[in-house]
Amino acid sequence: MTPQPVEAADALSRWMNTVASDVTAFTGDVTELLARNLGGRDKVDQDSLLGLEQLSREFLAGHPFAVGAGAIFSSAVIEKQQGVLEWWSRTKPGVVEKLEFDLAPGGERFYDYEKLPFFTTAAATGQQTLWGPYLDYLGADDYILTHTNPFFVGGRFMGVAGCDIKVQELETAFMPILRSIPGDAAVVNASGRVIVGNSGKYLVGERVKPDSAGELRLDLNVPHLGLSLLCQK
Repeated sequence: MTPQPVEAADALSRWMNTVASDVTAFTGDVTELLARNLGGRDKVDQDSLLGLEQLSREFLAGHPFAVGAGAIFSSAVIEKQQGVLEWWSRTKPGVVEKLEFDLAPGGERFYDYEKLPFFTTAAATGQQTLWGPYLDYLGADDYILTHTNPFFVGGRFMGVAGCDIKVQELETAFMPILRSIPGDAAVVNASGRVIVGNSGKYLVGERVKPDSAGELRLDLNVPHLGLSLLCQK
């Protein structure tokens, strides 16, 4: 094996670890804000959410690759026993708006986020998780990843905080690294689905069969996210 794949895996790991560190810091800010707003109360109400918009906007301003950011709450800690999704998104260049979802159980377009991997995995493991790529919920033909981290107040699981990353933005960061590797190469998720590839062999969202002949898989040194670099032997 030539040095390029190992060097590329190291570079990709550094980039993703920086994102993971920033998501951890953002989660810490969300936790501190929520604990202060709750003031010892058990249930989250509208007043408890004050300041989340500012934190989310600040995260987006400092992370151009992120298309959305915010906090998503467990219905068990909500005063009205209904989901709360405090998420802000770049809906168009220079515009950040809060996303609105149908969070009423039984609604025609009920968004049951508590059953989606970015929530369930983080809740079950207590660790960061990365879900995607998937076509975004705004209906555009853009693939995104949702990177979340669980947060707790007084030892109680409250929900997850994190960001959405547009795959197109990842391509800008990852493609020069992947093109430094001779032959076809791609970053894949824990399920073997392609996130970014340097050629038409690896298309976004397609599942790569494990242990394909002639392919080398290097795990990225990014805890809990299950990312790998796939390239030719």
